[in-house]
This record gives sequence, structure tokens and C-alpha cells, in this order.
Amino acid sequence: MIRSIVRGFGAALPKRVMTNSEIEGVVETSDEWIVQRTGIRQRYIAGEGETTASLGEAAARAALDNAGLTPDDIDLIILATSTPDNTFPATAVNIQNRLGMTHGFAFDMQAVCSGFVYAVSTADLYIRGGMAKRVLVIGSETFSRILDWKDRTTCVLFGDGAGALVLEAGEGEGTSGDRGILTAQLRSDGSHKEKLYVDGGPSTTGTVGHLRMEGREVFKHAVGMITDVIEQAFEATGTTSDDLDWLVPHQANKRIIDGSAKKLNIDPEKVVITVDKHGNTSAASIPLALAVAAGDGRIKKGDLVMLEAMGGGFTWGAVLLRW
Repeated sequence: MIRSIVRGFGAALPKRVMTNSEIEGVVETSDEWIVQRTGIRQRYIAGEGETTASLGEAAARAALDNAGLTPDDIDLIILATSTPDNTFPATAVNIQNRLGMTHGFAFDMQAVCSGFVYAVSTADLYIRGGMAKRVLVIGSETFSRILDWKDRTTCVLFGDGAGALVLEAGEGEGTSGDRGILTAQLRSDGSHKEKLYVDGGPSTTGTVGHLRMEGREVFKHAVGMITDVIEQAFEATGTTSDDLDWLVPHQANKRIIDGSAKKLNIDPEKVVITVDKHGNTSAASIPLALAVAAGDGRIKKGDLVMLEAMGGGFTWGAVLLRW
């Protein structure tokens, strides 16, 4: 059977680093409070000329270089983002143009922090359906542009950045020993919209708006929702947490990550953590974490890797793949 195999990975970050001590000068908060509640110590903030498209392009080029490919080898670009350069056209098309691609097709995917998991599972369907042989899957965000920098409960949490994977069609035997994507489990529940949303949009206010969040409510639901889809992924593949080499979670909050791993009986040593360096970069957080862990040699060929995320909507999901 056809499997979607990871061929390459890449990442890009803005030039500016904003530490917790710097945020202390913006809103009433403290480094100690932020670290204790979230695990975040710093984040990257996009500057003039740095956009979702420019960061996405840089991550895409890094992934292509890592794969030993060029834009000519790509059939499809899927960009997961909640902070597009324009309302339309899709920022993926902008990235396609910046890469010099005049063939294939490109589109954006909006599932907030779950966006990369949704995009990877969508790319897998296109590959297994025969519509694309190689897909560039990007998560890129400039969340700093939709933050209310007077709201200390949200502005300390988020950062900017981009990450990318190149997925390529390969052959598998249909077992959990295959390389590539083994299963994807996706969920959403729109009744939770008011707990995490942006208070603007073209059809409602005609403005971009700012991010609003009921932090305690999000935290209350997060661990249960995340563990549910991870358990479904294990069940679908006949694997268990003991078989897992790495858990690469959405980097929103270290307490959520720790709680999920504990509930699932996953050794903390198997969990990739980058939230301390990047903050919550929404759809970019998982590919950024993958690029760090694969780049430093932790994630190796043949490793069983679980990706999981939860975001506004609520949306949540998990992808189990063999690297």
C-alpha cells in the first residue's frame, strides 16, 4: 500500500527574541509566574518585513534542502495558518510563487493550533489517493500580530515561527512497521468556540481582531481531548505507549504536555519540549519541534512518533507515523 513518508524537514524563526523579562516591561507579569504556569522562557517575534509567507518560504526551503529536492519536485503545498498575509489569496499560493513554482497547486488550512496535524493528514489523503507524489506541508504563524499586548493572560503565551515537512509517496506492507503515516485521528466541537477565538473577521467586524481565551476552560478540556485521540491512534495501529519512541505535542503549555504524557503512561524522556524556547506558535509548533528533535539526532529513521495538538474551535487530533 502507499504510505506518506517523511523525506525532509525544516524550520525558520524571526530574528527577534523576546524574553520574559522584556515582557515584564510591557504588562504586569513576571518571569517566575510565566515559567511556573506555562514553561515558557522566551519567544520569537516577527519584525518588519517578516510575515507568515516569508517565514513559511524559509522553512520550506530548509525542508527541501534537507530532502535533497527542489520546488520542481513538489506537487502540492498545504499551509496550516491562522495568520495569513492576506484574507485572500491563500498564503500558500504566495509561498508557491516565492519558491518559483508555476505548476501544481496550493491552499491554506485553518484549524488553529491543530492546523499542522490536519494539514499532514490531508496531505496523506492526497498522496494515498494518487493526486500528489510529494507534498510540502508547512505550519507558519505570526500570532504576535493578533495579540492584545495589554492582555497579560494571552500576550505572554504566543510567538512566531514556521516549520515544514516534505512528504513523499512510498510503498508499505500495511503494518505498523511501515515507514510513513500510519493513522490520523481528527476531531472538532464548535460548542467551545467562545473559549478560544479571535474577536474579529471580514464577515463580522471588518477587522482582524485580537485573540481572546478563557485559559482555565481550555486547560480543563485539553488533557482529556488530547489523550482521547492518542489512544484512538494506538488502537487503530495495534501499538501502545511502550512502542512509542517520541511524543511531539503542540507546544502550548508544559503543564498540559506533562499531564497528557502522565495520563498516557509515556516516559517524560520520550517527550519533545520546545515551548520554553518558542512559546505557543500555533500551527508552527509541531513542525518546529520536529525540526529541533530530528536536527539534533534524537528522532531517527524508523522511530515511532506521535504528533498531537488541540486548538481553537475546539479542534484536536493526532497523527502516528514512523520516521
